[in-house]
Amino acid sequence: MLIHVGEERNGKIDRRLAAALSTIAGALNAVGFLMARSFTANMTGNVSAFAEEVARGSWRTSLSFLLLLALFILGAALAGAFVTFGEQRGIRSIYAATIAVEGIVVLSFGLFLTSSGRTSHTFLVGTLSLVMGLQNAVTSLISRSRVRTTHVSGMATDIGIGLSSVILPGRSRDTAVPKLMLHVLTLSAFALGGIGGALLYDFIDTWFFIVAGLFLIVIALPGILSGCQYPSSR
Repeated sequence: MLIHVGEERNGKIDRRLAAALSTIAGALNAVGFLMARSFTANMTGNVSAFAEEVARGSWRTSLSFLLLLALFILGAALAGAFVTFGEQRGIRSIYAATIAVEGIVVLSFGLFLTSSGRTSHTFLVGTLSLVMGLQNAVTSLISRSRVRTTHVSGMATDIGIGLSSVILPGRSRDTAVPKLMLHVLTLSAFALGGIGGALLYDFIDTWFFIVAGLFLIVIALPGILSGCQYPSSR
């Protein structure tokens, strides 16, 4: 699911990607909120919070929300740079390798938290915003924007559009139904991941990030091995 790109992909591969990475994104977002009372993938909310704090004259607080936006963008930019570098050199495993980098960052962050026992809220949500930007860029690039895994506002909109295409006469159901299934799956996986992440965090505390990082690496590993075995012909 992290090897085939664009038109090489089919609905089954996209659904597997959406289910796996939306689940972990929902979990990370939920745990980030539990620990710091701030969402790490909701850039719409963060921009709104920034604007509200500016209006109140709370410049220091407003800059913290602006920082989250900047880090999300930086994560997406890094993913774009990694992917471009890999594609120019015919590295088929570059998408999987980038997700593995995300996993290593989350794993390292978890090891730091468990050893130190504390961290600043800014460092926590900043790190998570960075990896959420990176993950969303990877899924968008590999699927040509059919799959986005770190937030659900767009998915909710697409579900509404998809429902109208399925229900109303004169609309193409052949293409609408698979897209609707993908969007419903993405939203559902994000929600279930949030529930699971919150429950898991209650049991294992900051070890949650170690588990999440390992989960991402496991997701990426088949793509890395596959890409090494069958290098790109480009």
